[in-house]
Amino acid sequence: MQRVALINSGCANIASVRYALLRQGVEVDVTADPERIINADKVIFPGVGSFDYALEAVKKSGVVEAMRDLTQPTLGICLGMQMLAEASAEGQKPGLGLLAGKAQRFEDEPGRSVPHMGWNQLTPVGDDPLMAGIEPGSYVYFVHSYYLPPSPYTVATCDYGQPFTASLHQDNFWGCQFHPELSSDVGAKILANFLAL
Repeated sequence: MQRVALINSGCANIASVRYALLRQGVEVDVTADPERIINADKVIFPGVGSFDYALEAVKKSGVVEAMRDLTQPTLGICLGMQMLAEASAEGQKPGLGLLAGKAQRFEDEPGRSVPHMGWNQLTPVGDDPLMAGIEPGSYVYFVHSYYLPPSPYTVATCDYGQPFTASLHQDNFWGCQFHPELSSDVGAKILANFLAL
């Protein structure tokens, strides 16, 4: 049975991600133990909350060094994806630098609130295996105020006043700005695609 290390950052919505993975029929190891993370078949790095606070929590656990050595498929979700990137306008600390880009804040505009919260549509870009079988216009669930701009690594975009990266892939790292664990059948398909990598 495939074993997925679900990194316990101390601030993430761990329970819903864990249950979504269990529904996929895999063994889920919720852990901040670097050795268990390195030895997992797949790694998922979720995050909810403040950029600097979450980074400090994972640095104290020794997880950061382990993540730099990962060669297996690794998925960052929401703030987890942003922490894998180079930096965020939300914080003062540098990100892990495993994904290119710096997270920017959405501008407050009349009729469009920040955070971007709720269901919105994906536009897959290119032919990445994470987006296999995901139709353009599929709805997924977002809760975020910061975003990564589109880049050569973007594999799906979304629009909220301007296009932004909904998902990306660089080397053995993937990211989802949305919450696949809260995104019904589409999210389950994306998690299944990740587990099949």
